Amino acid sequence: MNDTQAVRRRMQRIETLIHEIQSNADPATRARLEEVIRLLLELHGGGLERMLELIWDAGAAGEAIIHDSFVNDDYVANMLLLHGLHPLDLETRVQGALEKVRPYLKTHGGNVELLAVDEGVVRLRLEGSCHGCPSSDLTLKLAIETRIYDDAPDVTRIEVEGVVEQPTSPLSNMIPLEVVASNPAVATESAVGWEQVNDLSSLAQGGVRTRELAGHPLLFCRIGETFYAYGDNCPACGQRMATSHLEATSLVCPNCGQRYDVMRAGRSVDHPSLHLDPFPLLSDHGQVRVALPVL
Repeated sequence: MNDTQAVRRRMQRIETLIHEIQSNADPATRARLEEVIRLLLELHGGGLERMLELIWDAGAAGEAIIHDSFVNDDYVANMLLLHGLHPLDLETRVQGALEKVRPYLKTHGGNVELLAVDEGVVRLRLEGSCHGCPSSDLTLKLAIETRIYDDAPDVTRIEVEGVVEQPTSPLSNMIPLEVVASNPAVATESAVGWEQVNDLSSLAQGGVRTRELAGHPLLFCRIGETFYAYGDNCPACGQRMATSHLEATSLVCPNCGQRYDVMRAGRSVDHPSLHLDPFPLLSDHGQVRVALPVL
């Protein structure tokens, strides 16, 4: 569990406890509880604000601590957001989140453009291979949306142009986009889990490796310095691809010989209607994580 998830789960637990007490307490007790919570938030918020002022007054070194160390520390950043003290505005944080996810999108021949941020609503446009691709829905839910809600949990809604509403081939068993849109916590907390992938650095250029993570058989391959993750199943013959190999950028099924372009979201080279199931794989602070639906 990362710091962002830890903060959110603790906040959820606090909210649950408050709700339980309010449901069983008399009006006078509820009023005192609400006053205690308000005073604690004011106390902690005031203390954090004063700390930021003191650090800022230290000059360039203090500014660097706030804009670099604090902003990039998930735990601290979430605490600052809770008290309305984050030094970066919402649009800047959304832009930063998109910059982090663009390397993944570009490995699949796509990109994302920020159209607008208005009163907590973020409007995006998918570009390139992502636009109109059967994997657009998956890419949005697991890569773009998760990253935005991690870095900017105060976003209220994400609207995206270029998302396929009725994929020609359902991907894995991912949750519907409308469920994520109505309840972002579903994507980040319950339906999707980010699993850390160890030892990928030992995978040679042009190499292929299979392993199981959280009950999902996955296939990892490497082209240059970029890693890709796909479901270990050939959509053409239905067989496992554990002994598959790369020919340039094409992953070749050892059973039927079908070829899939790993740099274009796993599309079949000869039959565009076929594609491997792609799994978003992100590198963050030297750690590689892959997004998986929770079984």
